[in-house]
Amino acid sequence: MEAAAVSSDGKSAGELLLRAAALVPWTRYALAALALAAALLYRFLELHFLGDLLRGLRGGRVALTFHPESQVYHRVASECRSLHGRYLATPWLASPHLQTLFLSISGRPPSFTYRRQLYTVRDGGTIALDWLLASDLEAADADSCDESISKDDSTPLLVVIPGLTSDSSAADAGFLLQYVKHLVFSMASKGWNVVVSNHRGLGGISITSDCFYNAGWTEDMREVVNFLHQEYPEAPLFTVGTSIGANIVVKYLGEEGESTPVAGAASICSPWDLLVTNRFISRKLVQRCYDRALAIGLKGYAKLHQPVLARLANWEAITSSSSIREFDRHATCVVAKYETVDTFYRKCSSANYIGNVSVPLLCISALDDPLCTREAIPWDECRANKNIVLATTPNGGHLAFFEGLTARRLWWVRPVSEFLCALHDSSYMHRQKVVLVVIHVSAFVNMAQEHGLHSSFESSIDKSPYVNFMEEGMVAAVTNDGPDNNDSLHNQIVGEIELSDSMVVVQQNEHTGEIQNESYSRMGDKNNSEGNATSVQGHEVNHRQREEPYANNIGDAIAPVRRSINQLTRSQGKSVWLLAYIAVVTSWPLLGTLGFFLFRKRFSNSLLAKKLKKL
Repeated sequence: MEAAAVSSDGKSAGELLLRAAALVPWTRYALAALALAAALLYRFLELHFLGDLLRGLRGGRVALTFHPESQVYHRVASECRSLHGRYLATPWLASPHLQTLFLSISGRPPSFTYRRQLYTVRDGGTIALDWLLASDLEAADADSCDESISKDDSTPLLVVIPGLTSDSSAADAGFLLQYVKHLVFSMASKGWNVVVSNHRGLGGISITSDCFYNAGWTEDMREVVNFLHQEYPEAPLFTVGTSIGANIVVKYLGEEGESTPVAGAASICSPWDLLVTNRFISRKLVQRCYDRALAIGLKGYAKLHQPVLARLANWEAITSSSSIREFDRHATCVVAKYETVDTFYRKCSSANYIGNVSVPLLCISALDDPLCTREAIPWDECRANKNIVLATTPNGGHLAFFEGLTARRLWWVRPVSEFLCALHDSSYMHRQKVVLVVIHVSAFVNMAQEHGLHSSFESSIDKSPYVNFMEEGMVAAVTNDGPDNNDSLHNQIVGEIELSDSMVVVQQNEHTGEIQNESYSRMGDKNNSEGNATSVQGHEVNHRQREEPYANNIGDAIAPVRRSINQLTRSQGKSVWLLAYIAVVTSWPLLGTLGFFLFRKRFSNSLLAKKLKKL
């Protein structure tokens, strides 16, 4: 066998193979190396140019997920041509990584100037609101335009919530994105007024409180939306969130349900499930590059506000963070008071709130998004909600969706503008529902006299009235306002007060601007034994308290019991006697057993016990 491996001139097969390889020109090896490197790079960058070429450069079809009976789709989304077409990425950006990188470096945004408004929330935080009005695009100089919007202006108003470490202009850091300008300019050119609600500490504004924003922080959006709705009650209010801002928008809509004044919304490249997304960006090498880049951006954000953040958390641990998870562990969880990072991710994921969204919502995601993986998209939850239309494209990257040879347009801006305009022209815009609040008379009087009534502009995270949902579908108001909140009332609580059995029912409506007291005697039958009520006058109550102090004490003692019985009776639709009968029947075995153990000594000495022993 060894002789077979040796040639006639005494050389081995290996030596002959090396001699034959040496005869091949080195240029062939260079071409082979380039071909191998190109194949590896093609796969590493997830390029899809060859696939687009094989499809005749027609692009991938937009896939829509919706409820079969969704009127939002049949009456609104069906009118959007972009949602029923195809998306073709810019040929020289035929990669999700190239698109995302190009968006972060350039983005080619349109040129215009914002108007800035500083809004202070009740906890002392400052939010920069950057405006672009429809009239600004018609004038050569924005300063020459009227700087105010009239109270009765019915021009639709769009609120934009940017993504992580992104603001409206992205002028204070090189890595910050400018995709927001594409949407703002597009909607303003269609006659809409647009305002970008920058996150705390962004847009060149310092942190003025001990509160920082995060991926699940919806309180700032809630205050801004309420402020804008009360300032411009005639203007239909819409909102669009991008990336982390999309997670905040969807979470806010799910928290508010029917009570939000938002008429329609859109979510672009939402992470949906923060826990799944965080594990995804630490899975592969290219994703870990994004993770490190975003961590650098977060540390840059923290450095801008080092005096405040260093006082609240471990500054050395924050600066040594090399990933988003480490930053969240050392900064976000400490400031926002979450037990663990996973707890923070689970509680702040917008996928948990989709079922309660009551506003027409368009969601757009790219299946090749290098940051927000397709594994986190809640397909079934979106399909089950009649108010949601989910649009997915095979390509697009993260918030990029560049199209055309010059890459000057972002595709997702077009379907968003078409959807919002079609929704505004339809009868399917969301209308804010009436909210009922139940308050005890004494609690309401004490709250009104001691603490004062706060408007929706002044509601804050730490001092606003909280609510407790009861089984009846009512909302029981609870407050922790302190005595130092005696600011003047700018806008009174909206509502209608009704008195019955020492209860006050506050009916909150979006258009009512004052508090009115009415008795059930004007609304119901005076002969009704259960709902009979009397108008309460302040001087009559005081006179009655002076004449009958002992009767009032007894009445105050039994009022909670009577009120509980009446509520239970109304909720169950049964009489008190039937409920009492059920209580006796179900509790007598326990009472009998308890009585036997308590009086067993007396029973053993009785005549009946002696006779039983004889038997």
